[in-house]
Amino acid sequence: MKTNVATVFAAIAATCVALPVKAQEKQPPQAGQNPPTVGERLTTAVQSITGSPMAHADTDMKRVMNALGELNPKPIDTLSATDARKQPTPADGVKALLKKEGKSDAPLPGVTATDVMVTGAAGELPARIYKPDGATGPLPVILYFHGGGFVIADLDTYDAAPRSMAKLTNSVVISSHYRQAPEHKFPAAHDDSVAVYKWVLQNAAAQGGDPQRVAVMGESAGGNLAINVSIAARDQKLQMPVHQALIYPLVGADMATPSYTANANAKPLNKAMMGWFFEQVLAKPDDKSSPMLDVVGKAKLDNLPPTTIVTAEIDPLRSEGQALAEKLKAAGVNVDAKDYQGATHEFFGMAAVVNDAAEAQAYVARRLMESSAKRSAN
Repeated sequence: MKTNVATVFAAIAATCVALPVKAQEKQPPQAGQNPPTVGERLTTAVQSITGSPMAHADTDMKRVMNALGELNPKPIDTLSATDARKQPTPADGVKALLKKEGKSDAPLPGVTATDVMVTGAAGELPARIYKPDGATGPLPVILYFHGGGFVIADLDTYDAAPRSMAKLTNSVVISSHYRQAPEHKFPAAHDDSVAVYKWVLQNAAAQGGDPQRVAVMGESAGGNLAINVSIAARDQKLQMPVHQALIYPLVGADMATPSYTANANAKPLNKAMMGWFFEQVLAKPDDKSSPMLDVVGKAKLDNLPPTTIVTAEIDPLRSEGQALAEKLKAAGVNVDAKDYQGATHEFFGMAAVVNDAAEAQAYVARRLMESSAKRSAN
């Protein structure tokens, strides 16, 4: 027993020494960010030895997750949908961390946001339109769908990413809500997303946008909705989006992939939560094999718009996102994909505190602007 304890403490000491070098090799901290503390290095060492996926998280990413943990969220998979929607979110973790560090948690300046109603498949839906201050149109348009497993979250939870994309791309970004399960089972959200896309094509000009330059974008479940909009546009012979940006998209039904195994107990998304989401969403068990949910396994992927895919290392959805990139390439689609080591699911909107988020937003913005410029040239 003594030998085992000594071995463990030796491993912890070695990990604590190595961690600052590893972090520095990957990416230096942003201005104002502090290097890992001794306590943070010790925690990472323990996580590494115990096999926790969070051992791989970058220091800035881990600080957000720690701040979220201090808000005492309950496990989503143990709650009703109503109670799950009341739990602290990763966005709340970001705000808590900013306050803890004495920084402002105010929305990104330089962008005006206006709440409106748009037309879904079964009635009006809340939406938020972001416009960069001082921009003159007609501007490119991005239709954005938030995440939340088709069950939780809303326009406020996912405010940071569409706001940033409006500023970075000089575009009108329309962030649309959709009907959520379990009150509205599959495919209610998918029907809404296609209806909203049609609304955007018809109303983009009235919002200062160019109806010929409409892209789709989404995070997690929203990434699923975005690619399904593109598929519907192809199949219904609608105007095709100029680009689709899929951020750690939920596009598979296989919960035994390598990333599900490696991140079964990850934060803020884990395997149990994903099982809970599917239980809330499916109207019948066979729905899980629908091409709209199992996109990577069942959907026809040819003739889709240029695509950007972002995945995160500490995410059960990583494998299916990477597999989707390969299958899109095999179908002849212009695809560029990037995986972010040390980042977790939901990192994309955390640019105020997470280095990888700022880099990922800039990367996606470049890809969107390239496609918009090509459409203008044609």
